[in-house]
Parts: sequence; structure tokens; C-alpha cells
Amino acid sequence: MRADRLVSLVLLLRQRGQLSAATLARELEVSTRTVLRDIEALSAAGVPVYAERGRHGGFGLLPGFRTELTGLSNDEALALVIAGSRRGAQAFGLGSALASAMLKVVDALPETHRDTAAGVAERLLIDPETDLLSRRVVTEEVPDTMLAEVRRAVLDGHKLRIHYAAMGRTPQWRTVDPIGLVTVRDRGYLLAMRAGADRTYRLSRILAAEELDEPAQRPDRIDLDRAWQERSTRFRAGGDQVTVLIRMDPARREELLETALAVRAEETDPDGRLRLEVAFQDARHAEWALWQLAMDAEALAPQWLRTALRDRAEAMATRYRTPS
Repeated sequence: MRADRLVSLVLLLRQRGQLSAATLARELEVSTRTVLRDIEALSAAGVPVYAERGRHGGFGLLPGFRTELTGLSNDEALALVIAGSRRGAQAFGLGSALASAMLKVVDALPETHRDTAAGVAERLLIDPETDLLSRRVVTEEVPDTMLAEVRRAVLDGHKLRIHYAAMGRTPQWRTVDPIGLVTVRDRGYLLAMRAGADRTYRLSRILAAEELDEPAQRPDRIDLDRAWQERSTRFRAGGDQVTVLIRMDPARREELLETALAVRAEETDPDGRLRLEVAFQDARHAEWALWQLAMDAEALAPQWLRTALRDRAEAMATRYRTPS
């Protein structure tokens, strides 16, 4: 781990010039004290690092210094494979590996190409943490150590023991045969088999994981996209689903579809508003989705949903009827 960090530190200084200890600490995700220790280690190893004191000071490398320490680690190679989605790397616990790998890739380029790559990085921003309304993108927090254990079991083809907290149930240990990892809208899932049956586990609900030495009982090859589609179809068809008839503003249609399980029927009324028959996971899901649409949508049926929305609205009106 430290060797990789030292290489990343050198590459940061080569590519971006003089940087403060605070900036290096932020880029490497360590403390400033760790950065100072690393700088001392590099100097002792003969790397020409110099320090410039003062308000605008920092650390840099003597001009002309070049290192060939650009070999990719296994995790860095994996990160590049899924680099088409930066959030995919984050979801699978490879965010820091991706950053380290990209430093090495840029450093390996010819100087003219390296300058172009740096310019591109300044002009393109992918998946920022907030949208135009300053709403933060909610990403599930999953410990990197746990993700690394799950990832190794998936790639090595070994059985995996997980401590899993299913919704509304007491966490339990279970042993599964991992098949693959999937990320959807910043949520990660483990596809696995247990006692020969398909199982899907939300990564954020895995409290602990342990890769076992025993080989996993799974197909040699898998079409992960097809497997995900099949499980998604089964999920939408089962459980305590509810169907709701909605009349709504067409401008909010896409927002509704982002949370609904399925649209079973759709037509346009003479006034241009949409009439949809939509499936939700359960009653709470349906009430939440309609409440988000406020006055732009009306639940026409079932009656219990209309009553629930009315009661919620009346409770809200009562709260704000008098000054705080």
C-alpha cells in the first residue's frame, strides 16, 4: 500500500508541479503527517524532492527527473476496465485505485500527449457530486475492506461468507456462491447462488464478508447483463406489489418512471395529461412516489392511497397553519 502511495506522490509532483502538503494529503487520502513521512522516504531513496517554504510554498521535483515506476497493480487494472463509469469504480471500492491508475497512464504518455490529456481533464467533468440545484448525489457508503473481500471472492471463484441485514430482519451469516457484481444508479449488488437458487444482495446491507478457500459452485461463464435482467423481471413480478392508476402532468413522467417498478398501461387524456397504470414495490413506495409529485399528479385508485395522501396533506397543512 505504501509503495503504491509513494509512486502516486511522485507522479502527482511530476504532472502537476509544486504542491502543498495539504493538497497532496487530500489527493492521496492520507494525513499531512503521512505525506511528510513519505517525502522524507523519497528523499532518502534518492528521489530529488525539494521543499519551498512560505505562503505559496510546497513540494516539487527537480526539473528533468523522470521515473519509470508506472506498472499497474491488479486493482488499478480492474479500475481501468470499469473506468467508463467513475461511479462504478466507487461502487466496487476501486475509486482510489482508479485515481492511481490514471496517474500512471498519463505519466506513461509522450510529453505532447501528456499535455493534451491534462488539458482534457481540465475541460471535462463527469458525474459531479451535486446537480445544478446543489442537490448532492446520494451514494451508499460501503467499507472498502468489505468490498475488497467480496470482489476477491467473485473474481477468484471462491465461496463467500457474508453477514447480511435483509430489510426488516435480524442480520444473519450465510454462505453463498458469488457470480458477479452489478452497479445501478450508484447502488451496488452482489449476484450469487445459495443452495442452488439465485440470490441478489445489496452491497450496502452486507455488514461483513469473508472469502473462503472452497471453490464456488457456479457456471464457468455467465452473461451478467442477461442474469440481471432476469432477476429484475422476477423482482418486479413478485412481493407485495401494488398497482396505482395515476393522472399526471407529462412533464413529470420521466421522474415517475425512475422510481416505479413498471408501467402496465398508458394513454393520453383529451387535455394532454397522462393516465398511467403503474406498479410500485409496496404501499409505502406508492405513497412516497405520489407525494414527491405533489400537485402534478393525482392517484385515481386505489382509494386507500387517496386517503393516505389526503391525511398526509392535512397533517402538513395543520403543522404550517400557525406561526412557528
